[in-house]
Amino acid sequence: MLPNRYQFRDAEPRLARLWADVATYAFDPAGSGPIYTIDTPPPTVSGELHIGHCYSFTQTDVIARFQRMRGRRVLYPMGFDDNGLPTERFVEKTIKRKATEMDRAEFLAHCLRLTQETEDRFEALWRRLSLSVDWKYRYSTLSAEAQRTSQASFIQLYQSGRAYDQVAPTLWCPDCQTAIAQAEQDDKTLPTLFTTFAFQLPDGQTLPIATTRPELLPACVAIFVHPQDQRYTHLLGSSAHIASAAFSQQESIEVPILADELVDPAKGSGAVMCCTFGDSTDVRWWRTHQLPLRAAIDRAGRMTALAGPLAGLPITAARKQILHNLAEQGLILQQETIEHTVGVHERCGTPVEYLQTRQWFIRVLDQKERFIAAGRQIRWNPEYMRTRYEHWVENLQWDWCISRQRFLGVPFPAWTCRACGTLLLASQDELPIDPRQTAPGRACSCGSTDFEPEMDVMDTWATSSCSPLIIGRWLDDPAWFQQHFPASLRPQAHDIIRTWAFYTIVKAIYHCDTPPWREIMISGHGLSSERSKISKSKGNGSLDPQALIDQESADALRYWATSVKPGQDTPFNPETIAMGRRLVTKLWNACRFAESRLQDLDASSLATLPAEMLPTDRWLLSRLAQTIAFATRELEQGDFAAARMEVERFFWSDLCDNYLEMAKSRLYKEAGADRQVAQWTLYHALLGVLKLLAPYLPFITEEIYLGLFQQWDGADSIHTSSWPVAPENWIDLEAEQAGKFLIEILRSVRRQKAELGLSVGGALEALRITTSASGLPILQSAQSDLQSVTRARTIGFLLAPAAGSELLSQLRIELVLPQSNLPLNLLSEVGRD
Repeated sequence: MLPNRYQFRDAEPRLARLWADVATYAFDPAGSGPIYTIDTPPPTVSGELHIGHCYSFTQTDVIARFQRMRGRRVLYPMGFDDNGLPTERFVEKTIKRKATEMDRAEFLAHCLRLTQETEDRFEALWRRLSLSVDWKYRYSTLSAEAQRTSQASFIQLYQSGRAYDQVAPTLWCPDCQTAIAQAEQDDKTLPTLFTTFAFQLPDGQTLPIATTRPELLPACVAIFVHPQDQRYTHLLGSSAHIASAAFSQQESIEVPILADELVDPAKGSGAVMCCTFGDSTDVRWWRTHQLPLRAAIDRAGRMTALAGPLAGLPITAARKQILHNLAEQGLILQQETIEHTVGVHERCGTPVEYLQTRQWFIRVLDQKERFIAAGRQIRWNPEYMRTRYEHWVENLQWDWCISRQRFLGVPFPAWTCRACGTLLLASQDELPIDPRQTAPGRACSCGSTDFEPEMDVMDTWATSSCSPLIIGRWLDDPAWFQQHFPASLRPQAHDIIRTWAFYTIVKAIYHCDTPPWREIMISGHGLSSERSKISKSKGNGSLDPQALIDQESADALRYWATSVKPGQDTPFNPETIAMGRRLVTKLWNACRFAESRLQDLDASSLATLPAEMLPTDRWLLSRLAQTIAFATRELEQGDFAAARMEVERFFWSDLCDNYLEMAKSRLYKEAGADRQVAQWTLYHALLGVLKLLAPYLPFITEEIYLGLFQQWDGADSIHTSSWPVAPENWIDLEAEQAGKFLIEILRSVRRQKAELGLSVGGALEALRITTSASGLPILQSAQSDLQSVTRARTIGFLLAPAAGSELLSQLRIELVLPQSNLPLNLLSEVGRD
């Protein structure tokens, strides 16, 4: 028996424990159904989960549950991305100590302890939210298995010539003190001073140069002008200088004046200084024109000895001091504040620099067309997100930098021979290995055993991009790998298309020559009240998911998370949460009503369509079939929001507002064929709705199923039951037209009652309906249901004198109140209602 009220605080934890105890969501490797593998995004261990995570991960779970009910064997693992800079910074913040302030082993021990504790909390929240993950397949990117996969990937890429090391200009974060990849750089618009100062020409004339980076003057190696700029063509081949003793180790900086078409003559004075390095254009000019290298900024973001008296100053302080010195010498010609776009590190927001360092790269620039073609073999949901991917690939300027100068990460499995400089790679059976702690087990080809270990670690994306290889057991189980690669689905957010999606495609193409998944479903972001992305780094996730679940229920939170289409951002909305709670309550109340009406249901007849169905029964059954077909189609395409909206409309309007009211008198009967038909129809409609909503609202649907429908349907759980499939003979377009006709009558009666100040359930002495010849048999068949819903003691049907085949064309309705023989309202046309 279903209790009077549904208590989610009791039911949800109880059901979560039940599912865990009996392994409801376990993947069956030995089963016979088709396999559906999800390459789940491993959330970064860099703080606590927030409702933005609940938003996107719930959407994935809806698809997993749907596919499981469709008969697929769903491999739904969960990973945690815990091997990189975000986790390292999280640990530093938690223990209130920098990694550089302690022994490497001590810091890594803190990392392992905190990541394990944090990941256990993540799992607890995911279970409480009811992600239908098979936790037997939980992994972390810092695990031995993941490290082994990542190191094997590196070795293969190096041996095929795809991975290489190089001393070159690299994007560098002074705060994190590590190289970063192009994909980790965001653009940020900041106010800044645009200063024009005077270089001197050999003839004593002034050459105005404008810049936002005066601190790079000590690193100036050339001045560029456009080759067609008539103002400066006579200066080409000459030089310019500026007195620099106050901000450089030199008395004067003298540089050549060169021509290049990248110069914008309309910007500033049209003459631009090239410093090594201020931006990517400086890097290009340095390479193209073979300019000298002058490094004025070090890895910590401080001025080098090249800055003379300013050596050791942070960048911002040096900038102010140089401007002060230039002003004292009378060299500043003009200053204005402008809005300037600055590249910043996405992890910490620090402006990035370009420093000459040794780094490891994976070649991607020479394979752009190949990666675009791979992207086109994948189904993108929504489709327009593929354009974002292609734009990113087309505009790549750098190979993928995968080395990081940090502590926590997957080590490069390599050593360099100190005698001859040969790079020695670990063998496959040695992986995973940390070359900083373990020497190679063999000598170099030159005979030396003196090696320098690789001290850098890999970027976290270099390992998380292996996620389909990790869950596919790429290295160890060819049969398993063939079953699970490519994966069926990659769900992820749109802001990491340029990183996780792109890098995973790169690895899959290089290692397997095939895209890593058949479909990619892009989620939007849950937004804060200020409509900005909720993220751990921004610290704007003020709503604690666990507290919200405890207060509102997991089902209500999942309802909000599935209210918009894939790819769309949406703010957290308490009103949507309240709508989810109302739906849960309505489901419970509708099924409690049905419980007493279905107690004597004839289970033997459930598979056979009744012979004598009323128009209302046939209408609801056809509407149910159409709803099942629509929801199934939309979920197969990944549009969970459209599917749920249609199911809700059917449940609230067709089933509850109309059918239950019309069939209520039949359901209250003690016996009879018309009661059995109503029972049969109600059973299929309610069970169908529960199954259609089960992926969205797993707790309430399971509680009702186990308490009411399991006795007839027979599955251990609604979540392992079969997805509803409507037989073709349920669809009846004529019945749907008849149903619309009856609902129009019902709407008219309700409207008239409201205008007369009567309650919807107010009794009527009589209802007189004038209809066309085509409508009369429908009304006669549905008379008992019309009386039930309108509360009319009698109903009289009159045939309209005028010809007309349209059901609504001749419809007129009269209401007669008790104790009166006069009609109280008359509608000549339903269209007026």
